[in-house]
Amino acid sequence: MTKLTQSAGTPDRNLGIVGAVTIVIGIVVGAGIFKTPSLVASVTGDWGWALFAWILGGVISMIGALCYAELATTYPSTGGDYHFLSRAYGRSVSFLYAWAKATVINTGSIALLAFVFGDYVSGIVNLGTHSSAIWAVLIVLVLTGTNLAGLRMAASVQSLLTAVVFLGLLIVAVSAFWIQAPASESPPAFSSTPPLGMLGLAMVFVLLTFGGWNESAYISAEVKGGVRAMLPVIVISLLLITALYVLFNIALLSGLGLSALASSPAAASELVALSLGNWANWLISALVALAALTSINATMIVGARSNYALGNDWHGLRFLGAWKGNNTPVMGHIIQSSITLGLIGLGSAYVDGFEAMVEFTAPVFWGFLFLVGLALMRLRKIDPNASRPFKVPFYPVLPIIFCMVCAYLTYSSIIYAHSQQAVHVSLIVMAIGVVALLAITRSERSAPVQSESD
Repeated sequence: MTKLTQSAGTPDRNLGIVGAVTIVIGIVVGAGIFKTPSLVASVTGDWGWALFAWILGGVISMIGALCYAELATTYPSTGGDYHFLSRAYGRSVSFLYAWAKATVINTGSIALLAFVFGDYVSGIVNLGTHSSAIWAVLIVLVLTGTNLAGLRMAASVQSLLTAVVFLGLLIVAVSAFWIQAPASESPPAFSSTPPLGMLGLAMVFVLLTFGGWNESAYISAEVKGGVRAMLPVIVISLLLITALYVLFNIALLSGLGLSALASSPAAASELVALSLGNWANWLISALVALAALTSINATMIVGARSNYALGNDWHGLRFLGAWKGNNTPVMGHIIQSSITLGLIGLGSAYVDGFEAMVEFTAPVFWGFLFLVGLALMRLRKIDPNASRPFKVPFYPVLPIIFCMVCAYLTYSSIIYAHSQQAVHVSLIVMAIGVVALLAITRSERSAPVQSESD
């Protein structure tokens, strides 16, 4: 593959394992964990099946993470998924994936998390009519500036935020031990079995809460210790996240009971209030805000690297390939934040439309993740001589399971989007991406990419 010559610097391995683990945890452990336990409890109707769903979610995520570990250690790159898709299917497919991430998936996630942050912080310091949007803009600008200062600075901030969120979630979990009896009694575990469709819906919520572990591939070229360090980064991250999620749900079920958890819009607040008093509502608000903040920062780190990889491969987007020394992809962050700020502006005026635009791009995300799973098997076939420091165990069983899960979530996302009459959002995003691809391809024909050997 031809690439642009980069005179503005390239990635260097200056990220420690601890910093990499906190980035992965920070992406995954967001505000969703405060909302989905109630949904999962309501859908399953049985606390045994509810906990089983969370454990199964961790297992499925670990299977996917092992697939990514092979790809990331075999083909380490700041491009992550984009790089894997490019090697397996060519630049056109990878371009469309990077397009979706740059225009909606990553930037939309950052914008929504920024709104979550703004909503909770506004409860403490209100800035007026558009307080949430103002806070959202401010936090995007502050964290963009932090990331522009370099990966070490961003990783240090990430480590601190992740530690605080982890501590807060543990406080919520431990607070259950101070409650004498749950607010409502729960029937024995597995006393009832939810329909297969409802269990599948519970898994959709669970896997959405586990979502983000795949972004670890974007830092594979910057982790100290080389490609072999990526396996412990991915495995340690998923083990910690799964243990935390299961413990958190056990605490909620133990302290509130199944029926109270299933009907609670703010289960964590109720649990802490029962043991520590009503002042705990402020604590939970601050914790949710920090969780959102952590996910924003981590998503910014990996999202900008996706933009960098795109600019490094396409002559028409070469401005995205600017790298400041060995620290950070400058233009990747600037473009990402510019689109995010535009989405925040749109969201402040048309809240429902903005939420639908972001939420209903899930079919695109899971569809491409399905292609990544297939890419692992395809690359084994077309590139058999590549050095693979780590190979997925029980091949090809685990990759096939991963692909089946991604296919199911793609199908479920399409059905849900269709039921909300919003499936056209994904189609429009990808249609514009196809037009952009044709335009850039045409421009490259008139301005050939300079190869690295020139």
